[in-house]
Amino acid sequence: MISVIVLGTGNVGTHLTKAFLDSKSVALVQVYSRSKSSLKFIEAKVDTTTSLDKLKKADVYIIAISDNNISTFSSQLDGKDKLIVHTSGSASIKALKNKGDKGVFYPLQTFSKRNSIDFSTIPICVETEKNEDLVLLEKLASSISNNVFIIDSEQRKLLHVAAVFTNNFVNHLYKIGFDICEENNIPFEALHPLIIETAKKIVSNNPKTIQTGPAHRNDTDTIETHLNLLSGEQKKIYQLLTQSIQNNYGQKL
Repeated sequence: MISVIVLGTGNVGTHLTKAFLDSKSVALVQVYSRSKSSLKFIEAKVDTTTSLDKLKKADVYIIAISDNNISTFSSQLDGKDKLIVHTSGSASIKALKNKGDKGVFYPLQTFSKRNSIDFSTIPICVETEKNEDLVLLEKLASSISNNVFIIDSEQRKLLHVAAVFTNNFVNHLYKIGFDICEENNIPFEALHPLIIETAKKIVSNNPKTIQTGPAHRNDTDTIETHLNLLSGEQKKIYQLLTQSIQNNYGQKL
């Protein structure tokens, strides 16, 4: 059984804590947070601490904090005989400044404390400096997920950029669609089936092969109609995305 300590109780740390507690292959030894109040959700099930000096021994120490604080935080850990990993998608393994073994344990998903999630479906990207540590991290990742990938720091940065496009930017486009509906007394729920169907198609198809819409068809009349309905930032975004689609399919705006 692999022993683990989770350092951080933000969105990622909270979900990792719950996933490890549910795993029969992992012993969650302790959870750390600077704030005692943020530990209340778990203190009845596992040992907690607000002091780095009181950390217990474990096979893996998982830092689940903001990217900007990884270097400073990891340098405070006495890591000569510990495998210390971070959970960032964009930070390099070199961001870790502990003296011992280093690694990355990156769950590729959008997390929110209030939403439950099935961790077995979440891709986990792992990286280490030593082969024996990689074996350990793969085993740990496999204990809570069915999708484990060996991804180095440079690949992970690019994967994170791709994730921003496919998640954060797409969600912002949902927000724009929501605003248009709300401002014109149109139920946004009318778009839900379209959103769901698009997401389903992406799972089993190359996105380029399933592109539809007026930009793909070079339907200039519809494009012009849409542009006349928009203004400001919404209009600029529509034009930019339309031009990008046209560029990919050999059309001209």
